[in-house]
This record gives sequence, structure tokens and C-alpha cells, in this order.
Amino acid sequence: MDSTKPIVTPTDPTHPDALQAPPPKDSSLASNLAWRAFTNWSSQVVSWAAFLLVVRLLPPADFGLAGMSIVLYTYLKYVGAFGIPATVLRHRDLDEETLAQLNTMGTLFGIGAFLLACLLAWPASVFFKTPRMVPVTVVTCIALIPLGLRSVPEGLMNKHMRLKSLSVFDAIRDVVSAVVTLTLAWLGFHYWALVWGNLLSEIARCAVILSVQRHRFARPRLSTIREPLLFGWRVVAWTFSWSTYSTLDNVTAGRVFGRPGLGLYAMAWNLANVPLEKIVSLVTTLIPAYLSRVQTDLPALRRYVRSLSEMIAMTMFPATVGLALVAREAVPLIMGRKWDGMIGPLEVLAAYATFRALVALLPKVLTAMGNARYVMRVELTGLVLMPIAFWIGSHWGIRGIAMGWICAYPLIALAHYWKTLQAIEMSVGEYLAALRPALHGTIAMVLVVFALQWKLPVTHFKWLHLLIEIAGGAVAYVGTVLLLHRERVMYFLSIAKRIRGPKLQTQPGVA
Repeated sequence: MDSTKPIVTPTDPTHPDALQAPPPKDSSLASNLAWRAFTNWSSQVVSWAAFLLVVRLLPPADFGLAGMSIVLYTYLKYVGAFGIPATVLRHRDLDEETLAQLNTMGTLFGIGAFLLACLLAWPASVFFKTPRMVPVTVVTCIALIPLGLRSVPEGLMNKHMRLKSLSVFDAIRDVVSAVVTLTLAWLGFHYWALVWGNLLSEIARCAVILSVQRHRFARPRLSTIREPLLFGWRVVAWTFSWSTYSTLDNVTAGRVFGRPGLGLYAMAWNLANVPLEKIVSLVTTLIPAYLSRVQTDLPALRRYVRSLSEMIAMTMFPATVGLALVAREAVPLIMGRKWDGMIGPLEVLAAYATFRALVALLPKVLTAMGNARYVMRVELTGLVLMPIAFWIGSHWGIRGIAMGWICAYPLIALAHYWKTLQAIEMSVGEYLAALRPALHGTIAMVLVVFALQWKLPVTHFKWLHLLIEIAGGAVAYVGTVLLLHRERVMYFLSIAKRIRGPKLQTQPGVA
């Protein structure tokens, strides 16, 4: 090996080649992203197969009741862990005693969040005018307890870069959820199938985490854990704010249009956000571990933002925009005519998911750099702004509620962009340059799909019509990216080859 070339060592994750070749001991970001994607999409095959069967077994009203019951869980799940996983990850110098005290606090927060959910279950049922949701809500929120139990162990696994194990555990959760939900739906448990599928999958994930990463408990002392809890509180504040206003569209749909309207809207939200959830899971479970290591290294942070934004755009844009383009033909064919009412909001929400996927990275960067207070303030602003947008939009049906995201959320996103680009000293032009391959490919895909929809004759072979549109859009996207941005495609392919190939050699004596 040429001795004049710099050597990538396990303690050098900021090296320019760190995204191209995995270090010997410390898993590279590229390798972990590839593994995460593999486990996610492998489990997603099972999840989607089960999901398509479940939607034919259960009516929209069952999904609506389950959607109502999960509202409290969504509100309280961040309180259940109180930002402790993020605290353990960022504060890398916490001693064993402090971690033990935080472990106790995490468990207490999880139990407290569940008890609070029990108290709020009846008022929530009154709000939604659905008395049956009280026991459903209580059972759903049992999952808050394992969230608290695993808070410190999960934070330690991220800190120690055991990211591949966490990816496998997420896949186990998804498969358990799919199998339990489908089995119970087939046995006639109706909405309880959705509830128990979610609960048992969360218990399974907690169990496997604790089986490989345990930590002792200790009596909490405020003088010791005050600073970590303050950081955790700021994380909770902004994640709670985001969690709150990201569910208020469902609350609005349920309140104004009842269970059937909420069932249609919730299904549109879930479908539009499937690609988004997979990308966001990469950001929330993998990226913070790397950002915490380079939180003061601006060139490394810029490289991560640039490369990850390019990767997210190239994978998300064709998925979400393509879904919006074919929704009117795909929904009745795949899910049946009873779901036609979700087509309008699905088209709008798919467009929103395209944008949201890029913004999801920014709060993580700011938090890693110590700007959690700024993120909290922006998200608290969203907590005021978004409900107003949803309420105004509800006057135009569930599609109008979805339009609230398109009209109001860009204001929140712009605040995150302004602070992030300023903090890492990146120009707007440099950032937009990373999005060019995805933008060019998406424009070509849209034009081709529109042309096929206009020119193809209307026949009884609707499945064939849909498949031709999907294939034509895919060919247009891939072809355009290869033609105009071949060097970027080759860059990502080279990373994939290096992941599969031999490890980098190291200097003699380097562990």
C-alpha cells in the first residue's frame, strides 16, 4: 500500500474516505446504512404482504378506532423515555452511576406515562365521541412501559455503535406486528388485531434489547442527573411538539368527519409516509451516533448533510412523487373501491412526504451541535401554526386537512434550513447541488407518466395500464440520472462495492 496515503483508523470517522470504505473496527456509515436498508425492506416485504390482506379483512372504521386509540400513545411515547437515549448518546462522558440513575428515571417515566394515559383515556373518548376507545387506548398505551425500560440500554447500544443489532431488532418488531395483526384479523378480532399487533411488537423489541444490553438501577439524585435531564427535557419538548402537531391532522379528521373519515385519512397518511418512515428511521437510529462523534467538525458535518441529503432525495423523490402520480389508478385496483375517498389526501400527503424526508435530518444535526433549544422553539412554533392550518383545511374535507401540511409546514422547514446551513457554514447553492440528480430524474419521470396516462388507450386491462406507467416512470428516472449524473451514481456504487469487498489495510501496529 502507498504509505503516502492517509490511513482510515477506527477512531477517525471524520476522514473524507469514511463514507467510502469501512474502518476495521468501527462500522462505517455506508455499511450501516446498507445493512439498515436491507433489514428494513426485508421485513417490509412481510409487513406489506400482511397489510394488503388486513385492509381487505377490516373496514375503514376499524382503522379509524385504532387511529383514535393511538393518539395518546403518540403524544406520550417521547415522555416515556424523556429523551434519555439521546442524552446517553450525546453526553459521552456519563459514568456508570449516572447511567444507573438515568435507567431508574427512564423506567419511572415509562410507568408514569402509562398511568397518565389511563387517566386521559376517558376524556379522549369523550372528545372523539367514541366510548369504545377507552379500553382500546389503555391496552395500546401499555407499550409506553417498555419504552422507558429500554431507554438507557438503547442509548448505550447507539453510543457503542451496535447499529446493526438495532436494525435487526427493528425488523423483528415489524415482522411480529405483521404476523400478529394478520392472524388476529383473520380470526375475527377486528380493531383489536391492530392494537395487539402494535403492543406485542413493542414488547418484543424491548425484550431483545434487554437480552443483549442491560444496565443496573440506582436511586436517582437530582444533583447528579440535573444536567442530563435538562438536555433530555429539551429533546422531549421538540420531539413532543413535533409528535403533537403531526397527529393533530388525524385528530381533526376524527373530530370533524368521525371514524370513517379518520380511517380514510389515516390510511392515506400511512401509505404516503411508508418511504418517509424508512428514511426517517435511518436518520433517527443511525445518524445521531455519527453526528455525536463529529459535533464540532464542520467539514465532516457538511459532508454528512450533503451526502445524506443526496441519498435521501434519490430514493425518496421517485417513491413519493411516483405514488402521487398513480394513486388514482392504484388505490381501487389494489385496495378496492371502498378506499377511493383516500385518493385525494394521499396525493397531497405524498407530495408533503417528499419534502419532509429532507427536513428530518436537520434537527438531528442541530441537536448534535448543541442547538436543542433552538429546535425546541421552532417546533413549539409549529405546535401553534399547524393546528390552525388543519382546522382551516377541514372546511374542504380530508383533502383540505392534508393541504394544511403543504401550506404551513414550509415555514417550519425554512427556519430549520436557515439555522442548519448557517451553523455548518454551507451555502444554499452547495446544498441544492446535492439535490440535482434527484430533481432531474423526477422531472423526467413526471413527464413520461403524464404522457403515458394521456396517450395509452383506456382498456379493461387496468393492471397492465398501471404497470406500464410504473415501468415507464422508473425507466425515465433511472435513465435520466444515469445520463446526466453518471458520476454520482458511480460514487454510490463504489461505496456499495467497498462495503462488499475487503477491508482497508492498516499500518502495522494499528489496532
